[in-house]
Amino acid sequence: MSLIMNSSFTLPCGQVIKNRVCKAAMTERIAKGNNLAHQGHINLYRKWAEGNIGILLTGNVMVDRKNMEGPANVVIDSQNYKDHIDELKNWSSVGTEDNTQLWMQISHAGRQTPGEINASPSAPSDVQLKIPGRSYGLPIPMSEEEILSVIDKFVFTAKIARETGFTGVQFHSAHGYLLSEFLSPDINTRNDAWGGSLENRARMHLEIIKKCRAEVGEDFPISMKLNSADFQKGGFNENESIEVAKMLEEAGLDLLEISGGTYEQPKLIGADHISINPDRSETRRESTIAREAYFLEYADNIRKAVTMPLMVTGGFRTKDGIENALQSNICQIVGVGRPLCADPYCIKKMMDGELEMLPSVEKTLSLGPWIFSAKSPIKLIQVINAFGAMAWCYQQIKRMAEDLMPDNNQKLFNALRKDTKADKQAFKDYLENN
Repeated sequence: MSLIMNSSFTLPCGQVIKNRVCKAAMTERIAKGNNLAHQGHINLYRKWAEGNIGILLTGNVMVDRKNMEGPANVVIDSQNYKDHIDELKNWSSVGTEDNTQLWMQISHAGRQTPGEINASPSAPSDVQLKIPGRSYGLPIPMSEEEILSVIDKFVFTAKIARETGFTGVQFHSAHGYLLSEFLSPDINTRNDAWGGSLENRARMHLEIIKKCRAEVGEDFPISMKLNSADFQKGGFNENESIEVAKMLEEAGLDLLEISGGTYEQPKLIGADHISINPDRSETRRESTIAREAYFLEYADNIRKAVTMPLMVTGGFRTKDGIENALQSNICQIVGVGRPLCADPYCIKKMMDGELEMLPSVEKTLSLGPWIFSAKSPIKLIQVINAFGAMAWCYQQIKRMAEDLMPDNNQKLFNALRKDTKADKQAFKDYLENN
């Protein structure tokens, strides 16, 4: 029996995706202090392109080096783009092998810019992000001139993406980054044309899509990543997400990816039992938590309001889970992330009938059943589980960037130690170059 996941799909812009699986965006954190693309990105995406995946989404490509997710992000701006044109072309060349789509995820970190990079990041309002053990500066509310400038930066980066051979773009409006911040009424407290009503809070998104379409043409895929909810009291909620989805469809979006959560409420990694601000946290429904896909139920409600293609990312691990989600027609594309850090070829193996279940990072990291119990009352253990898995994935990405295969025997604390050391070095390299 043929798999739905291995069937092609045509986007509204006319581009054909060879199958229904997307490598979800995961921050590579491998750029040097100059924030340029290099051979590491080429090595990494060559491996993923060999894995028979329909769409490869890059990690955050930032539009402003003063407002980045991390010091080792790739940045494309009007000052530096010529310095890595060849590397960007080589990156897109390997990432589009075997009729694979390579889309650039374009982002601005807003108030989630680390304080070591910018003590006064740009944001809709001066609502500061406070996370224990991390340093985030007091944001400076953006002027209208600055907002218009950032819109142009998103569009400029999309233009460079097309010119260097990337086959689509995704604008990141989830997980608490700048575009997501503009949508969230607890963060966007403005009373001008860019705040207040939902239409005003979504204005930046619509302007970016309109200007981007005029720049890249009608046949170039434009997508967006949107929170189903922030899961924070007073924040962007499920009903607002549905209304914004309608606006994005009207604006001509080709694909909408549904996600959720922020740094304060990390539901995006399935960490429902972790909250930085528990008094303000809103949990996902228990029926939703029990499902294989984190945000499929929320996507179902959006599907009832729009007809444009949807993508759901987070939690997919079994062939049956992926096939059932696609057969339901709630989503047309399924996003897979962390399993591809354990085995870059696992999707191909599943489509070829070699795997029924994708690699489990959590199983790979197991130090004994007690430490990874989902019902463990020990919050520290839950934090180690969630963020240790992320560190482990970062280490595998770095290995593949060095043209090595993942080390599935790497231990949790070894990954955390190496990741912490790499972060410190990355900040040092960034500060030396800026």
